[in-house]
Amino acid sequence: MVNYIFIDADGHKKARRVTNREEYLALRNTPENCRHFALGRNGDDKEKAQQTQFNYNDLLPDGVLKGCRHPSSTFSHDIDCGEEKACRQMATQLLEMREEIGLLELSVSARWGLHAICRREPHKTILESMVRVSTLTETEMDTAPKDLQRILYVGPADPETLLFLDDEIFEETQTVEDSEKEFELLKEREKKGLEEVPKGAMKANKHYRPWEESRGVRSEESRGARSEECGVRSEGSLHKVEMTNCDGRDDKVFPQAYHGIPFREILKKYWEVNNRGFEPTQGDRDTLTYQLACDLRHICGKNADWLDQVIPCYDGFPPEEKRKKIESALSSELESFPMRLRTVLNALEGPISQQGLSPLCDDDEEQSAPGSPLAALKMPQGVKDSIDAVGAELAMPVVTAICPCIGMLATGVVLDVHSQKKNLNLIAYIAGDFASNKGSIDPVIEAWMSEVSALDDMYVEQEKEWRAKKNAAKNQKNQPEEPKLPVRFIPLNNTVANLAERLANVEGKHAFSFTPEADTVAQKWRTAMSDFSIMLRQSYDGSKYDREAKSAEAVNVHIKHLLWNVCMCGTPDALYRVVANYTDGFQSRIALARTPDNTFAKLEDNPSVLTERQAERIQQVAHLLPLMVGEIVLPRLEQCGREWLEKIRLETMMNDDKVKARQRIRICVTAQRMTCCLMLCKVCENLIKKHGFNGAETQLKQHPNLWKEQLIKAQTPQMLQVYDIIADSLMENALFFFRDRIENAFKSRDYTGRLNGERTKRGKNDSIYERLDPQFTFEQAMQHTVAVKGADVTHNSVKQMLKNWRKQGLIVQAEEGKFMKVYS
Repeated sequence: MVNYIFIDADGHKKARRVTNREEYLALRNTPENCRHFALGRNGDDKEKAQQTQFNYNDLLPDGVLKGCRHPSSTFSHDIDCGEEKACRQMATQLLEMREEIGLLELSVSARWGLHAICRREPHKTILESMVRVSTLTETEMDTAPKDLQRILYVGPADPETLLFLDDEIFEETQTVEDSEKEFELLKEREKKGLEEVPKGAMKANKHYRPWEESRGVRSEESRGARSEECGVRSEGSLHKVEMTNCDGRDDKVFPQAYHGIPFREILKKYWEVNNRGFEPTQGDRDTLTYQLACDLRHICGKNADWLDQVIPCYDGFPPEEKRKKIESALSSELESFPMRLRTVLNALEGPISQQGLSPLCDDDEEQSAPGSPLAALKMPQGVKDSIDAVGAELAMPVVTAICPCIGMLATGVVLDVHSQKKNLNLIAYIAGDFASNKGSIDPVIEAWMSEVSALDDMYVEQEKEWRAKKNAAKNQKNQPEEPKLPVRFIPLNNTVANLAERLANVEGKHAFSFTPEADTVAQKWRTAMSDFSIMLRQSYDGSKYDREAKSAEAVNVHIKHLLWNVCMCGTPDALYRVVANYTDGFQSRIALARTPDNTFAKLEDNPSVLTERQAERIQQVAHLLPLMVGEIVLPRLEQCGREWLEKIRLETMMNDDKVKARQRIRICVTAQRMTCCLMLCKVCENLIKKHGFNGAETQLKQHPNLWKEQLIKAQTPQMLQVYDIIADSLMENALFFFRDRIENAFKSRDYTGRLNGERTKRGKNDSIYERLDPQFTFEQAMQHTVAVKGADVTHNSVKQMLKNWRKQGLIVQAEEGKFMKVYS
């Protein structure tokens, strides 16, 4: 929780909430604040007191500091160091323990102290929270600033001052009403002396050491040795803020680079990618400057002055006219991160992309461990633990594998996608060569399903007892009645009849099946693969499933909505045995992920494994998911899906790529369902942080619609970015494994050929549309289509392609037999 402190028109000190990183950095980076900080560091106390002020301890719903009584979910913690070396060493220690202490922000003060903003444990006072952090890190603390109205003087947001910043600091899950109730309880604890702190903490002490009072004095020598051993690591922040030094001069007010990439390089590459290398001229500078400003605002803090500094006056563009274009761009509707800019950044080599930490990179043909986009993003509880348990290189495969588990556990959630309300029905296949580390996903699946498995074990024991009684009463007139037990974790090594019966007994909830070897399916269902495909297709759509038989002993089932999520792991070879038909729609319903090539990878010294702590955190989320029941509409996620869908539609139309165009339709739905699963985990995480695990369960039971309110808020820019990453990955893998087979299957129903090598990636300029001149003839369109699609292109297919282009406004007919491109 961040509150900006300011003086209103009447001279009163007021506060307002800061809700995003861009605004926060802009407030810290004003020229005045940079100057005050620099002078304050040189010993000027008056200048130090003029720095920008923030409050992190209180919600401040009415914007007034005096008498505030609404504790927030964060608290500020001051650490006095006195000199730069000690400050840097202590900062290193805090950064290494950021998960343990709940660190959300760490910055250096003007007098070489540290400001740490951490999560406050529910029902703990600020003093208790400060003592906990001080004890864990063995760092001296000041016991005086423990009030809600505590303010901090902060410096600029350059790498030397703002060492770490987590976007979670701008979130606040606690309501004003709940916060006020907690305030009363905390006051009672203080009055009655129930605070869990040593006695010395109640006295104002600038150099208080609570760990000495609670468990004895630690030697200064060992403490100093630990600090020297740690070293200085200001660049160790997960979200390092790349800012140049602010010294008050105009040319250094704003950063000159984005993640280490100079803006001049970004502009040069921007015009290479988007305008064939030509910079704007007098004829198009208005439009192109506006377009550039719309894109660059996403990395320039939506700040007009910053954009004005970055964007040149192209071809004699008057500065005041350029400024109007920038302001117009900033006032336009803000969309998700623009694809034009993403393509440019991916094409450039920057320090972060070299380290593999850029969340903007697209999936490569062979994804290396650090290059996984999902691994670079901050994922919610359960999901993050799953990724940590297998390693960053398997981030996309493990997320693809656990989403069917999450969708199955959240069986009561119905998501509106394109105005169609469906459950979170998902089918996943993780493809990888033998020894590609697919097996590390198995224990993660077991952790998510542990609670369901425990119930199923009880039901299986009851079935065993029934079979024993039946065998004992084989010749008796009264036979024991067969129980209808809701076993939900169903093995795939099964028959059609048994599987149908199990699915009919789950009481309207989701069932789940997992196999670490997809050949189990290929072998067991060899003669009934068509039945398997049909059942999975119907389960993806949540449609009706019936199975009739004349015999009274045979299985007869009538399922109104078939809810069955499936995850399979196996080799690409097994994938082709499971998906043998490429035109029946089964393939397009599968969420495909593939493991990276580890053929020549070294054996890691400390390979990733699922720890008890990770399993516990996964199980906490898994326990809360079934408590969420109801229909939900996520407008921002829906809009993000529609934008992705339209982008692919235009790309495929320009290249007449019918296979990719067809794949996009279901991939959009699958990606929305998967993203919703991750957002549900984020809701669980927020509730656990705020109320504790037991309190989160109570809240969900007492307030049935609470999860919906939280899920709407979970549509953050990062989660929408996750959608793009998932959708792009699903498309890439579907085309990698099935493009050639689908194309041939539509030509010949009995096609049985093998995959023809690696799929060739095409850039924008390789599409049929982009190959053509601005004015072209039918014959030229025919030639380029043959060049791209092969010699079997027909006259009618090209004619239909041009007809589609005309309908969409991509071309107009200039004269008989000639066409002109109008889309850029």
